Amino acid sequence: MKKKFVRRFAAALTAAVIGAGAICMFAACTSDHPEVTITYSFNGNDYAVGYQLSREDAPETVRHFMELADAGFYDGTVIHNYDANFLYGGGYTIEDGMLREKDYFDFVKTYEAEHDYKFTQTVFKTDKTTPLYTVVGEFPKAGRGPEKSTMFHTKGALVMYYNTYEKFPHDVYVERADGGKDNDGEKGDIKDYLYNSTTSLFYTFLGQSNIERNDLYAVLGKTKNYDKELAPLIDAINAYSEELAEDKPFATPYENFPEKLYLFSLVQKGDDDFEDLQKSAVEATDFNTPLDMPIVVKSVKVTKY
Repeated sequence: MKKKFVRRFAAALTAAVIGAGAICMFAACTSDHPEVTITYSFNGNDYAVGYQLSREDAPETVRHFMELADAGFYDGTVIHNYDANFLYGGGYTIEDGMLREKDYFDFVKTYEAEHDYKFTQTVFKTDKTTPLYTVVGEFPKAGRGPEKSTMFHTKGALVMYYNTYEKFPHDVYVERADGGKDNDGEKGDIKDYLYNSTTSLFYTFLGQSNIERNDLYAVLGKTKNYDKELAPLIDAINAYSEELAEDKPFATPYENFPEKLYLFSLVQKGDDDFEDLQKSAVEATDFNTPLDMPIVVKSVKVTKY
């Protein structure tokens, strides 16, 4: 994201100097409320949905989401689960007619190597130096929620979620938001991996309200115009589901996949003290994933930094 941002900032600065003779300082060119457009593709139609994000509520989660968007991680992934309340995405593709998990850790490490780029890190092994490529939980249950929320777990909320495999007892080192300046000088704390394991998975909440989830998940944004932009997609999905014949259900049974699916890439592979738990598959219920007519995340583009 940093390289793209520099290029875009330089172009904007040049235009401002030429057009108005004003110089925009770097800090003034970023916003407390950046914006992204997620373009969903379904049944031959595209649906561009704008989201407003909040650095006030979840600064590190927002930054991480924008970095992944700029790196192209989300482009071509699919909504891997859908129901009346949730539109889950951010970690799966469809290959050869089958739902497959996208290897998040392999992607970010390969991207760094190929682009001479470093994703922002806040979660490390307890050695305090080895990055785990996950994001700190920015919500009250994890002890790091905003003092006063501006984004809530209501209809249209954009939410990042973490692994819920509670039998993973490892501690991690999490950098403090203040860098230690407001305490004894220690820059971080030892925390449970559970709430500091956000990778790429997100969902848009479609229900009217579920405020209590504000304590459990990082709400990083909301749709800018739910009724005009997202509702038509939901209507199209529901109409398609109702028209399907009984022998071709909208829900693709979990047991019909050729290999076990994993809801989360829990840990980095090959780490000595971080066992590869991907082999311990989550006992998932059926995913509402139409393989013959997938809900594709065509692109995620940052439109305002």
